[in-house]
Amino acid sequence: MIRNKIQINQHLFYETSHSPSLVDIVGEEMLDRVVDFCFIENPYYPGKALLRKIQRKLPVVIKSYPSSNPILAQKDLASVVHARPEHLLIGNGATELITIIQNQLVAEMGIPIPTFSEYIEKLQHSGKVKLFQLPAGNQYQLDLDDYAEWLENEKLDTALIINPGNPTGQFISLEKMLAFLERMKHMNLILVDESFIDFSGDAVPSLIPHVASFSNLIIVRSMSKHCGVPGLRLGYCCTSNEVFLKKIKNVLPIWNINTLAEYFLTQLHDTDKEYHAARKKVIADVKLLYDQLCTIKGFEVYPTGSNFILLKIKFGPTAYDLQMRLLQEFGVYVRDCSNKAGLDKFHIRVSSKGRKKDKLLVKALRKLSTEDFLKLPRQRS
Repeated sequence: MIRNKIQINQHLFYETSHSPSLVDIVGEEMLDRVVDFCFIENPYYPGKALLRKIQRKLPVVIKSYPSSNPILAQKDLASVVHARPEHLLIGNGATELITIIQNQLVAEMGIPIPTFSEYIEKLQHSGKVKLFQLPAGNQYQLDLDDYAEWLENEKLDTALIINPGNPTGQFISLEKMLAFLERMKHMNLILVDESFIDFSGDAVPSLIPHVASFSNLIIVRSMSKHCGVPGLRLGYCCTSNEVFLKKIKNVLPIWNINTLAEYFLTQLHDTDKEYHAARKKVIADVKLLYDQLCTIKGFEVYPTGSNFILLKIKFGPTAYDLQMRLLQEFGVYVRDCSNKAGLDKFHIRVSSKGRKKDKLLVKALRKLSTEDFLKLPRQRS
């Protein structure tokens, strides 16, 4: 526990639907005193050797223009995700591609909630979204049969699935996803976000190998999450639909990714074994963290197929109250999920930061749940 409370710029939490960055809320001089369990990452990749290689290349890279031929970067990426290069489009983060897909291809989209807020916000402003509330009593698990029936009843031609879910972490098997896609072939577009799928099993249960079988399928993935490089702003989509590809290409600017990101892509093939060893290490860490969290009284811990875990607070404080105390008193930053549509104010999300740091989180949550907050009135149902 930290003796002197950490000072926080609390107003920043009200100015965005996304979590404010740690450096903004505590200041650069306090970064070494806080562990960011809010930010979802792969803590083991890129490794030190690759980081040193990127550092050495930096003076050349920042003085160069990116390539004007996107197929070169697509080939680098295709070599590790096992897709056809012409089926891939690389974006300045997945959010660039999400925005383009929604603007260019979506008339009205069905979206299960809770979900990643970026999918809702822009569509809500244009009135192009219908929300499908996931049941709290079933830990917000998406039942694909119920979802398919709802989509058909609502006469929607576009649907979103995030697998594993964000912020829920709930995972849908490849077998069930393929059955859903087969049933919904009549729809115009099924958008599947697989940003966390690499943490769902030793063998990655992605739809990418099946993309040619479904002309209405677009897969979106954020490399910030599974590669741990959010600052490079890399994401990609994969589809066999030539009309979709052409419409997205026509909107992308010629130099939409920078030279540092391009250089990183050229290193993926040579570090592929290192990457898979890293993601499997994350999977093991998350399993251990999940088991440890389940031993703490006062929380409902949701099953996860990702590198983060959703918890419901059962003993009194709101997610915001708990977030602030963890941050100020323990130097632990977690995600308050109160502003996620479809969730109440008693959910937090935590990501794994490696076993040593995860112990700090477990210790802090256990202390607060067994001592301080037991004195507070219990939350009303």
